[in-house]
Amino acid sequence: MQTYQDLQTAISNNTLKEFIKGAINKHKSSDEYQTALCADEYNRRLNRTIIEYQKLLYTITGQAVPDNYTANFKLRSNFFNRLVTQLNQYLLGNGVTWGKEDTPDKLGKDFDNQLQDAGEKALVHRCAFGFWNLDHLEVFSYLEFVPLYDEEDGALKAGIRFWQIDPKKPLRATLYEMDGYTDYIWKQDNPDGDIVNEKRAYILKVKSTEADGTEIYDFENYPNFPIVPLWGNKYKQSEFVGMRENIDCYDLVKSGFANTVDDASMIYWTINNAGGMDDIDLAKFVEHMKTVKASVVDQNGATAEAHTLDVPYASREALLDRLRADIYEDFMALDTKNIASGAVTATQIDASYEPLNSKADKYEYCVTQFIDGILALAGIDDSPTYTRSKIVNRTEEIQTILQAGEYLGEDYVTEKILTVLGDADMVEDVLKAKDLMDMQRMGNIADEEPSDELDRQEA
Repeated sequence: MQTYQDLQTAISNNTLKEFIKGAINKHKSSDEYQTALCADEYNRRLNRTIIEYQKLLYTITGQAVPDNYTANFKLRSNFFNRLVTQLNQYLLGNGVTWGKEDTPDKLGKDFDNQLQDAGEKALVHRCAFGFWNLDHLEVFSYLEFVPLYDEEDGALKAGIRFWQIDPKKPLRATLYEMDGYTDYIWKQDNPDGDIVNEKRAYILKVKSTEADGTEIYDFENYPNFPIVPLWGNKYKQSEFVGMRENIDCYDLVKSGFANTVDDASMIYWTINNAGGMDDIDLAKFVEHMKTVKASVVDQNGATAEAHTLDVPYASREALLDRLRADIYEDFMALDTKNIASGAVTATQIDASYEPLNSKADKYEYCVTQFIDGILALAGIDDSPTYTRSKIVNRTEEIQTILQAGEYLGEDYVTEKILTVLGDADMVEDVLKAKDLMDMQRMGNIADEEPSDELDRQEA
């Protein structure tokens, strides 16, 4: 693992290009990177184990050879993507709510989308990195960014973003430091590398005139390093750790079950009193049955009898159900299958959400730390809050609110009911319409034609 101090040593020794290329190679060969790479494949439903699985046959000498004669289904589950998406969208799906009205404008219109992208990358890869680029957020994944931490305080003080579309194509990299960033390239004909763009400050101030055109008249940097890490959990590891084994087992059992069903779907024949038939005769008989669907047995007293196999499935179904339940339980996720059928009460729904709530609480702490770092770079004084997406029994929720209505007040009851119905943005308009109608009934204002706004509310 390369550190910020290693970077400073390379700068002093004038070996910066060698250091950058070496840091990228070490990063890609690390256990954390390989785990992140494998997790990324499973998140894209490219489950490595089942894809690489090969059925084998063994000869009488014990030699293993590929089995190319029987079914070899490779069914890939989507558990990892589903569970990561559920946790990430449960917390961030409705966007971030701010205390000040102008905060969303300062962070850019794409901030919520970038935050969701960063959250997914953090959960899958272990960590994501948010780069505050003047007036908007950009996200780097662990698969494209080499973090350089300080050996003394553990803070992120530099980093290398790299990309290469093909091993035979140029390697591009950008070195981010406290005082600016520099672009590099390594081509096949120049393995020593070149500087594409010299070091530039993060914030450039420009002015334009008709006489002089556009020119940079000043530049500055941020008070801190402008890239903030977002960890998926406090253990600083991918959520994929510990899950792969269960997912692989599920894929292998399900695929093996499909193979058995396919192999057993064929009909096999037994021919009695036909000992004179050789393998060629038997093959002709089977082929004749496939095409004509009927055959005549020549030998005296010979009979042909068809057989099928009954595949034992109960044990495999039970194992698949157990694996599915274990995957959801270990991830602390919500299995909607348990509450999708039948009438469930609000208490049952809340109980089903409790593991997911507990995990989301821990994840929220990591997200808030990340956002606080971005706010500090952007010079914004605000605090984020989140609205979690949740299934509710609306009828029961509304009945509970109405039963407590005499203690809560009409305005509060109206607001809560509209929130349950998903119309929270209508609260102010509905309350104004109610006040207007109350005043008309009490005779405080003259009756007049209802306004268009009131017509809409009554409708």
